[in-house]
Amino acid sequence: MAKKANSAFMKPLQPDALLGEVVGTKPIPRTEVVKKLWIYIKKNGLQDKKNRRNINGDAKLKAVFGGKATVSMFEMTKLVSKHLN
Repeated sequence: MAKKANSAFMKPLQPDALLGEVVGTKPIPRTEVVKKLWIYIKKNGLQDKKNRRNINGDAKLKAVFGGKATVSMFEMTKLVSKHLN
């Protein structure tokens, strides 16, 4: 029997204006939000060179991270959730 995808993860969520600057303004599933965040982070070289688990925020990401300059991957997911409706 095929495993059913977790519908909560697949439900499109609306990014707010701050997160929309990074991932776009259309409603997208949480999984896509994380994927787009990583594309943005890699494209802009924001992954910490010494500690790869940390993300160094640029101006757009700092707004999403509540003003924090550096957050861990796990903290990032939690902070990003606050910007999804």
